[in-house]
Amino acid sequence: MTHYMSKLNSFFASRWGIISAGAVIGVLASLLVYWGNPKNMGICVACFERDIAGALGLHRAGVVQYIRPEIIGFVLGALLAALLFREFRPRAGSAPIVRFALGVFAMIGALVFLGCPWRALLRLAGGDLNAILGLSGLVAGVTLGAFFLRGGYNLGRANRAPLVIGLVLPSAVIGLLLLAIFAPEFGRDADGNPIGPIFESVTGPGALHAALAVSLVVGIAVGILAQRTRFCTMGAIRDVVLVRDTHLLSGVLALVAAAVVTNALITGFTDEDLLKLGLADQPVAHDNHLWNFLGMGLAGLCFALAGGCPGRQLFLSGEGDGDAAVFVLGMISGAAFAHNFNLASSSAGVSPYGPEAVVIGLVVVGAIGFAVMDKAWLAAWWRKAFAKVRVAAADET
Repeated sequence: MTHYMSKLNSFFASRWGIISAGAVIGVLASLLVYWGNPKNMGICVACFERDIAGALGLHRAGVVQYIRPEIIGFVLGALLAALLFREFRPRAGSAPIVRFALGVFAMIGALVFLGCPWRALLRLAGGDLNAILGLSGLVAGVTLGAFFLRGGYNLGRANRAPLVIGLVLPSAVIGLLLLAIFAPEFGRDADGNPIGPIFESVTGPGALHAALAVSLVVGIAVGILAQRTRFCTMGAIRDVVLVRDTHLLSGVLALVAAAVVTNALITGFTDEDLLKLGLADQPVAHDNHLWNFLGMGLAGLCFALAGGCPGRQLFLSGEGDGDAAVFVLGMISGAAFAHNFNLASSSAGVSPYGPEAVVIGLVVVGAIGFAVMDKAWLAAWWRKAFAKVRVAAADET
């Protein structure tokens, strides 16, 4: 048994392992659309956490309220893999309030763009060219985050924690699963209608979903694969920028390629139109290029400073990382803020207040990065950059 576990570990750690994981995720994401999820939204961690926030009544946008089993599956799949391979390690204590704030602003930026990095890739695989602006913003945000990391940005080391700390978020998602399955009532109003706590959309993206069991099984499968391979879209960009390592990037590219092929096959063999190239009239998207770029730029900066994309934060939570769980809760709270304060975009375009929220987020998150990084390194960097400018100016004269 130990021999087989070792061989599995070696495969998952290899380039073919990450490519295989990315390809499987891409295929499953496209199939989830065929099975009922919104178009170009087979998997979207930000959108799905937003839907869960709505289902719990944290916001009242009626078209985006549903307990998404994929999110539950991500955490439970990662938990299962971590227990199986003895990597479940409860830890916490690394600047939780900062991580919560990063989660809030990451969600605001993602909902201005309308998607997390995974959905940006899947939107591109479905032919939505607006995703190019979002992905460009993601690269810019992560690159800025890499600058802070290179300059010594570090929120501190997480400490070993009691077992209960690592089980908080997995237990919470099990509670969500029970609520989704049994849909309990907690009384009735004056008109005889059931009173929550669970709300569910009857129109809009929240009303479009695959069967609960199918979504849960896919989520668990993705959670296992991503936990074993350390799949992370933000990490792929960060590693290229910092150390020119393309290991994680190969998995991301495999996801896009597999999703494109699967979309084309489904479109060719059915009446489903899952491959539609262009900028206009894309599903659950807008074509405001500036705020597509800046919204995802803010999200990318938050992901870099928090140490992982939203999917990776869920997988880390399944491994017992309490700090990642705090980031997840921050994103869910950010979804509530975004909809309650009319910050989130829609297919009609950017909301009146979303741009202001993105600018505020860039200022606040940028300030966090500067406050935490090594000031001596920053001073040396400025001196070096200024010296290069002086040399260039001298050469021109």
